[in-house]
Amino acid sequence: MTAPGPEPQDAPGLEPGGSVSPGDTPPDAGQTSGLSHPQPIPSRKPAVITLAVIADLVLGVAGFFVLRALNLF
Repeated sequence: MTAPGPEPQDAPGLEPGGSVSPGDTPPDAGQTSGLSHPQPIPSRKPAVITLAVIADLVLGVAGFFVLRALNLF
């Protein structure tokens, strides 16, 4: 992956070997920072509902085996 900006051999102000002359700086590359707008906080409802359904299934299976062990089912 290469950094955005001009190719090193095309950049003005570079001396042989790629060093920069004293007092000269290489050209800036474009950059993007920040977001255009705040991101919404996702809802936790699907995760809570999923965990509740799994917990109900686990309790139901455990209850079935307890009742089978006690010969009540």
